[in-house]
Amino acid sequence: MAMSIPEFDAMDDVESIKAALDRAGCAVIKGVQAPAEVNRVKAELDGFMSELRVVNDDSPEEFYPARTRRLPAVLARSSGSHAMALNETIDALCWHHLGDNCERFHLHVSAALEIGPGAREQILHREEDPFQFFSLPRPNLVLATMWAMTDFTKLNGATLLVPGSHRWPTQRKAHADEIVKAEMPSGSVLIWLGGTLHAAGANISDHWRYGVILSYSLGWLRQEENQYLDLPPNLAASMSDDIKALVGYPMHGSLGFYDPRVSEPSFSG
Repeated sequence: MAMSIPEFDAMDDVESIKAALDRAGCAVIKGVQAPAEVNRVKAELDGFMSELRVVNDDSPEEFYPARTRRLPAVLARSSGSHAMALNETIDALCWHHLGDNCERFHLHVSAALEIGPGAREQILHREEDPFQFFSLPRPNLVLATMWAMTDFTKLNGATLLVPGSHRWPTQRKAHADEIVKAEMPSGSVLIWLGGTLHAAGANISDHWRYGVILSYSLGWLRQEENQYLDLPPNLAASMSDDIKALVGYPMHGSLGFYDPRVSEPSFSG
C-alpha cells in the first residue's frame, strides 16, 4: 500500500515538517501564499510564458512531454518570486536536510511550468540523477519545491511522487500502487527531497496546470540551471544580498573566487 504525502498548514510547526520529510521524502504545505501573491507572480511571468512555443508532437522517448511550457530564470523575471525563494520555512528545511553536507546551499533550478491539456505522464526520476557518482540511496544533495499557481488535481497533472523512495537502493523500482498524486490548492507548496522519485502527471482535463519549481542544492555542487547567466551581475546588482547569496555569488570555502575588478559590484553577501 502506498505511503501518503504528509500535509501541513502554513502555521504548523516546522519541526513536524522536517520529520515528515525525513520519513516520506515529500510533504505539502497549504496556505503559504495569498491569492494576491500568486497573481502577482503570474502577472510578472505572463508575457514571457505567452511567448513560448508549445510543441504538440510528442515522443515517449523525450524526457519532457509535449504540450507544456517551461520558463527558466524566474528570479530575473519576477520580483514577486523572491519571497518564494527566500521563504523562512523552506530555508529551515534546506538547512536541516542539506546543511550537514555544506557550508551554504544555493539555488539549483528556477522555472515556471505549465502542463497543458493532453500532456502525457512524465517518466519517474530523481532530482539528484545528474550526480551519478553517488550510489543510491544518496546523501541529501537537493531539496525541491513546487509552488501551486493553480490548483493541482488528479485530472490536470498533479505531480506524481513515490513517498519513501528517497531511501531505496538502486534495484528497487516503484510499483503503480506506490505512486501518489500531490493534489493541492493554489497557494500551496510541495516539497520533496532530491532522492524521491517523482514526475509531472498526465493532464486529462481541459485546463492548464501551472506551477513554479524552485530547487536548492549543496553549495559545492554544479547547479543544474546556470544561475550566473540567468541572473548575471548587471541584474543581480540591484537585488538584495539574500538573493545574491542564494543564487551562489558568495564563495563556498575556497570555491568560487573571483576578481571584483572584473565583475563589479563585489558580491560578498
